[in-house]
Amino acid sequence: MTMTDPIADYLTRIRNAVMANRSSVDIPASRVKIHMTEILKDAGYIDDYTVLDDRGQGVINIDLKWHRHRENAIKALRRESRPGQRRYVKAEEVPKIRNGHGIAIISTSRGLLSDSQARKMGVGGEYICSIY
Repeated sequence: MTMTDPIADYLTRIRNAVMANRSSVDIPASRVKIHMTEILKDAGYIDDYTVLDDRGQGVINIDLKWHRHRENAIKALRRESRPGQRRYVKAEEVPKIRNGHGIAIISTSRGLLSDSQARKMGVGGEYICSIY
């Protein structure tokens, strides 16, 4: 079976782990997924991550962040740009997610950036996903 959208798979694995109250999740690694994971860590949505080398593609082990009363830091993940329908935003149109209480991940000419970083640098690009 071939995977047509590895980013959607990445988001679905995290969403399923949150719904199953897991403390961590393993995801097949790629450079894009590692950069997305770094953005999630910098934004405070996950505790930590490690990239494990399994003599192949590699695996990202993500430790999910939980608050008191078993409430996860991630409430929702949404894939915005899909392989069948790409979604691009200009520098002036970079969205604010939940009035700044969430983040958008934008693929720009300067790499993957959060919405606040893209606004600060004045660049637009492909609107990958939103997280809150």
